[in-house]
Amino acid sequence: MSRKKPTPKRVTVVSSEQISPNMQRIRLKGEALSVFPEDCEGSYIKFLFDSEGNTIEAMVEGQRPVMRTYTIRRFFADESIIEVDFVRHITHDLQCGFAARWADSAKIGDEISIMGPGPIADINLEADWFFMVADMTGLPALSAKARTLPSDAKGYAVIQVLKTDDIQSIELPSNMQAVWIHAGDSLYEHAQAQTWLDGTPFVWVASDFDSMRELRQYFRNDKAVDKQDIYISSYWKQGVSEDGHKAIKKQDAEESGF
Repeated sequence: MSRKKPTPKRVTVVSSEQISPNMQRIRLKGEALSVFPEDCEGSYIKFLFDSEGNTIEAMVEGQRPVMRTYTIRRFFADESIIEVDFVRHITHDLQCGFAARWADSAKIGDEISIMGPGPIADINLEADWFFMVADMTGLPALSAKARTLPSDAKGYAVIQVLKTDDIQSIELPSNMQAVWIHAGDSLYEHAQAQTWLDGTPFVWVASDFDSMRELRQYFRNDKAVDKQDIYISSYWKQGVSEDGHKAIKKQDAEESGF
């Protein structure tokens, strides 16, 4: 029995705002979004392009679209709108910059095809405390996940931004401490510098590949956090396209068993 191919969803730009020097926030609306689950915030969607970086309307038999993965930061179910943040950056590698280039020039009324949403990793809300770590690519997902934490949650959110002006307001429980650091500062070193609290933590990490490996070593081996109490993922690797990064992640998972 052949597996039915997923159908791309067509969405339209209804707003586009540069919220900081290095972040563009775009809201997308479409009838197909009406079937998205209520809890899809923090899950991912994939934007579809052809090999030249142009948006495509539909799958073409025999041709594999180029897909770029981003997080649903917010979902407005009653309006069938999703909110997606894009890190603004200039790259000489066109393959690495398809989605960023599109977002940089997107205007109200522009259309694009997406796939998803993908599965979402749950946080153990019964944990005694929480340790969240992200760079700017992981910040939209951290923002979404932080809104699901109990109001009395305690712990840390260590977040790396490119510039001071990229610091943004996020909804953290009052007992969660936000630690903002800049590009060039080590996520690993700043995570290590935080006082380790009593009880069982839940660790949530979304960053570049190299930082992810350092943080995994710290939380898993140095602090002996159980595998079931950690979500850790790399969202990108310097100088590598998304397809190449996916292959590297697969190899790393096989070698590390994580």
